[in-house]
Amino acid sequence: MQHLRDTFEVSERHACELIGIAVSTFRYESQRSDEELRKQLVALAREKPRFGYRRLHVLLGRDGVRVNHKRVWRVYREAGLCVKRRKRKRLMRTGVPVAATTAANQQWALDFASDAIATGRKIRVLSVIDTFTRECLALEVDTSFASRRVTRVLEQIIRWRGLPERIRCDNGPELTSRHFLAWCIERRIHLMHIQPGRPMQNGHVESFTGKLRDECLNASWFKNLFDAKRKIAAWWFEYNCERPHSSLGYVSPAAFAAKAASPSSAWITAPGALSQGNPLGSLCSALTQAPLRGS
Repeated sequence: MQHLRDTFEVSERHACELIGIAVSTFRYESQRSDEELRKQLVALAREKPRFGYRRLHVLLGRDGVRVNHKRVWRVYREAGLCVKRRKRKRLMRTGVPVAATTAANQQWALDFASDAIATGRKIRVLSVIDTFTRECLALEVDTSFASRRVTRVLEQIIRWRGLPERIRCDNGPELTSRHFLAWCIERRIHLMHIQPGRPMQNGHVESFTGKLRDECLNASWFKNLFDAKRKIAAWWFEYNCERPHSSLGYVSPAAFAAKAASPSSAWITAPGALSQGNPLGSLCSALTQAPLRGS
């Protein structure tokens, strides 16, 4: 208003007419004091320093103070009580291109799947895939997986298969813990974490998890944890030894690994790999000796 009067040299009344407000409105000065509300807000803010104005407004209401939330916000801001927002820490990773594999043990891929048994208790399934032969090296089932449990599973695979050159996985707490990172460094395994929210960067194991869920988890009802382990283990043998894989010319991963003369075929005869009396054991052995289609 003062700028308008100085620029055009008009009276206060004329200036009010130009901008369309009453002179009484322009001259009005509120007689209401916010000092008492300010003191109450400051006292509450000292007790609850991380509370914002909305929670402080609720506390004022509990003390019997009836005041509009917009007025609370105005006084709250003028008193300098605004809570500084804590910047959320976000995991930053750069994408690593998926290198083509030409032999077994060049790259393993890890992932977890979740399901539930009849009682409603959650179970988790750890999958370890060789991205060249498409073999499922392990399919562990339990209610939870700590990083030490993951490394024990990997140690069992390494004992009969050998060390992988690299492991690709997501950013779960089991796979980013100090123990897991130290384990990979000690064995000179190159660990590649995908970018958060980008599961397509670990496509081989994501594709396997989709097959596992569609053909086993969604098609089965698990009475208890033991029943879940038994049924998932049966599907594991079926996947490796019997199921035609479209990416391998519709042969099983075990047959493809044997034909490729890779050391991964040793898992068929590894001690303890096949349980006694399992009908899939002889099937796997027969399939590894069968020639590939079109050969």
